[in-house]
Amino acid sequence: MSVTRTTELRRLADGGRGRVALGVLGALVAVLAWSAVSGSSENIYFPSLLEILERTATYWPTPEGVDNLTASLRTLGAGLGLAVLVGVAAGLLIGQVPVVAQTVSPALEFVRAIPATALVPFAMMLFGVGDEMKVFLIALGCVWPILLNTADGARGLDATLLDTARVFHVTGLRRALGVVVPAVLPRVLVGVRIAVPLSLILMVTSEMVGAQRGLGYVITQAQATFQLLTMWSGIVVLGVLGFLLTTAYSALERLLLRWCDPKRVSS
Repeated sequence: MSVTRTTELRRLADGGRGRVALGVLGALVAVLAWSAVSGSSENIYFPSLLEILERTATYWPTPEGVDNLTASLRTLGAGLGLAVLVGVAAGLLIGQVPVVAQTVSPALEFVRAIPATALVPFAMMLFGVGDEMKVFLIALGCVWPILLNTADGARGLDATLLDTARVFHVTGLRRALGVVVPAVLPRVLVGVRIAVPLSLILMVTSEMVGAQRGLGYVITQAQATFQLLTMWSGIVVLGVLGFLLTTAYSALERLLLRWCDPKRVSS
């Protein structure tokens, strides 16, 4: 009987509707637990969920809230987009040219070991406290999973695929766009999937230092001026934004790889 129930639960989890139902159930349980714990809390630093949601509904639709949110989205999009361009281009070069890989590998390992947040003072001196500093930090932190996955995919290209392209005289840009990029695309998308939540973390971190707009700026200013409900509302918006970005990217990934087995891509 237990084996039958286990099989039914696995079948439910593997189905599309089952995943959605389980996800909704998990979210409801988390919200109810938060509401129950915060509702009975007497700590002023941990207000009730209802009060937080009320402040979220009153502050973030205002022009000031929308301006801060759009500023964050612009820097996140620019930084992540730059990381994708640099990571894919450098990854293809490193993965396909062994001499380049051997030459730049020590330097890459050195730079990759430095957390992007540790370079905040350097970025502020180099770019000031404007959007360029935030874009630089986001791109620097997000480029590595994309670059490494792309390089690994380029190194593991099927020899038959490359030989076929050579026989049919497919070279240069046609070979890169028509053969290499489609073959490496699953690994590239895995790297981007890892980079998406990283970009959100680096976006908030960069906005907490010397910025005048953005989610991170709102959270730190609200904490400094003792506007705790506004601070918590920023945290809620940040969580919702992360969920929406991850969900949207998952849908885009499935669309791009509808010809590919997702289990094979994830492995």
